[in-house]
Amino acid sequence: MSKRLSPIINPEELITLQRSEIVIIDARAGINAKENYITSHLQGARYVDLNHDLATISPDAAIGGRHPLPSFKKFSEVLSKLGITPSSHIIIYDDKNGSNAAARFWWMLRAIGHEKVQVVNGGLQTAIKAGFPINSGVETFTTTTLYPITKWELAQADITEIDIASNDSDTIIIDVRDKDRFDGLTEPIDLIAGHIPGATNVPFSSNLNEDGTYLSPEILKTKYQDAIRNTKPESVIVHCGSGVTACHTILAFDYAGLPIPKLYVGSWSEWSRNNRPMITAQTK
Repeated sequence: MSKRLSPIINPEELITLQRSEIVIIDARAGINAKENYITSHLQGARYVDLNHDLATISPDAAIGGRHPLPSFKKFSEVLSKLGITPSSHIIIYDDKNGSNAAARFWWMLRAIGHEKVQVVNGGLQTAIKAGFPINSGVETFTTTTLYPITKWELAQADITEIDIASNDSDTIIIDVRDKDRFDGLTEPIDLIAGHIPGATNVPFSSNLNEDGTYLSPEILKTKYQDAIRNTKPESVIVHCGSGVTACHTILAFDYAGLPIPKLYVGSWSEWSRNNRPMITAQTK
């Protein structure tokens, strides 16, 4: 039996891999992300855009949240454009310790059954510090035939399931946003500050060491076993603001050797726009 591939790869290990045998993806997001990629990126890296490639954004975030998943057809075309095949060994990084689009792309690939995918521990900064060469401009590579996708193989929860779960003591809803957003003290993106009733707050930042790398699998395992207690894996749901950063915590579960929980893609951005019950600073 082959050894299970860790979802996290340390920069020192990345440097030892043959470049011809891996596909490196730059998944930085936010303002000027593409321009930043063109200015400087890990040598050989291909750029993926969170908003255009890893989501199909609706004019109304009440329908699926701010970053709904793309159709299978669109995602297949994205993978083809990136030169990715079912046998590709994919290495992903961003500049937010994996908490931005790197973990989201990892989840999407795992959700279509792609096993050979890893996120760089600590992201771009740690890879450069470790001595991985950088490049500028746009990398040239060969596109591939359409990647066959038939279903999302990782479990998801929709807003109807969250309606039930929020009143079910046998279900754990983990909100990975920072505590002030959870407590309803501030909300920099969505329309209302607060959280889903019944949710528990475990900020994604608590998955990390001070240097931005993941805590060890052993520490993460203890941390999340304590958080979910004896809850069945199928009754653990993770969400954030728009279904992106939640994937950082799902990756942490997998890194720890724990069953992968459900992702609520719509997350707070969908829930808070649909007249659902909310715990805010005023209602606490």
